Amino acid sequence: MTITDDIVLRLTDVVKTFPGVRALDGVQLEVRAGEVHCLLGQNGAGKSTLIKVLSGAHTPDSGEIMWLGQPATFNSPQTAMKAGIATIYQELDLVNDLSVAENIYLGHEPHSGGFVARRTMRRGAAEILGRLGHAEIPAGREVGKLPAAAKQIVSMGRALSREARLLIMDEPSAVLAHDEVQNLFRMVRALTAQGIAVIYISHRMEEIREIGDRVTVLKDGRTTAANLDAKSTPTRELVSRMTGRTIEYVFPDKTEKTDKSAPLLLDVDGLSLEGRFSDISLKVHAGEIVGITGLVGSGRSEVLETIFGARRATAGTVSIDGKTLRRGSVNAAVKAGIGMAPEERKSQALLLGEPIYRNVTLAGFTRFARVGFTDSGRERAEAEKITQGLDLRPNDVRRPVRTLSGGNQQKVVVGRWLLGGTRLLLLDEPTRGVDVGARAELYQVIRRLADEGVGVLLVSSEVPEVLGLSDRVLVMREGRLVREALADELDEDTVLDLVMAGSLLDGADLASTAPEGTAA
Repeated sequence: MTITDDIVLRLTDVVKTFPGVRALDGVQLEVRAGEVHCLLGQNGAGKSTLIKVLSGAHTPDSGEIMWLGQPATFNSPQTAMKAGIATIYQELDLVNDLSVAENIYLGHEPHSGGFVARRTMRRGAAEILGRLGHAEIPAGREVGKLPAAAKQIVSMGRALSREARLLIMDEPSAVLAHDEVQNLFRMVRALTAQGIAVIYISHRMEEIREIGDRVTVLKDGRTTAANLDAKSTPTRELVSRMTGRTIEYVFPDKTEKTDKSAPLLLDVDGLSLEGRFSDISLKVHAGEIVGITGLVGSGRSEVLETIFGARRATAGTVSIDGKTLRRGSVNAAVKAGIGMAPEERKSQALLLGEPIYRNVTLAGFTRFARVGFTDSGRERAEAEKITQGLDLRPNDVRRPVRTLSGGNQQKVVVGRWLLGGTRLLLLDEPTRGVDVGARAELYQVIRRLADEGVGVLLVSSEVPEVLGLSDRVLVMREGRLVREALADELDEDTVLDLVMAGSLLDGADLASTAPEGTAA
């Protein structure tokens, strides 16, 4: 990495308030050209607001922003982009129906004679992809047909097309497989070698060690530590700066061995979905937490979606209490007592424009209806009980759910199924993008539900999470179950060996078309 002493960005005492919330309370930040500056903090610490201030979505109430040595104000995303600041969000903002080249040059397409110069655009896109080391991605390919890793490369290409001097990356590895993360790091290093600064936001300590140069920590909207060395600062200190605690994973105590006399709740027999997974058989007892792990693309998420009825199985059965559920029917699954928190909470689970209480009560909405009208007061009261128990921040159930941080949005999704009636909870990447503090709280909620007799089937890419939270673990590879064992009988190295062995992802050709709708 080519780090210089040139400070491209300096924030001094930046404040941003919203009604009832001081989201940024005097933030300090300094970023140099050619460095990877990692930003850490709990969900709700102010990271998302800070990103929006830098990207022009929010204007700070006070404080100073120095950009390339000059005072700056970014009144809109367009202003920030023209200044040379580009942002890649956790949920990529690409247009699936447009080509790679069209996405890279979206909003500043080259023109000739009053028309879009498509040939020039494709040549420019191909050159940019080559600079990123991925000339194999066709500039004319429809973005919606690319895998997640290739889409992220396109987003980085868009930043380069605007000659960005600073690239902000929000949880860029969240949807990537292990080998794809290493490829991401290679591209980041290529960018910093060109003098481009990178603000890298991640909750994964091992990533920060490998890719980061310096670290700034936020807590409750304030900078609690600045310019720490990313490689030498102890994890204990970083976590303590974020949360006041000194350990990264805080798992609740497990109950003694799962009660073999507990009734069988879920019985999946020979479940298959053509092109995704085949011959999956598993069981979940009441009060048991069963974890599924495997690489992205191994079929984990699709198994949960098929059990929930969001996908129609091509073979096999799903039974609750010995009663077989109708294939492809979410309604039948919910009536049988199954709830699901999907991986893509914003697009699949939340009504972002609706208040928190309406999102919490959504699954049981009919219980609040009387003579054709809804009892909003009762809705809010019930939702408040749930959100208080989950330590939602800020705990104002009238707020639009889109104003919450990622971790607090996830709490709302889980809370939806706590109103009663749920007997089996399906959790797909429940702590994706969730900070250390909120993660520990979610673990407590999940274990509490199991202790109350709810069966839990969860999918996670984080092996320590699966082993630390689950009673039993299922390992998937390339659409098949390859191992089942008690969590106490496995360790992280063994699981990684199982999921990596013979992976079809090794050497995958991004130039070939991936199936549409591939789930992460």
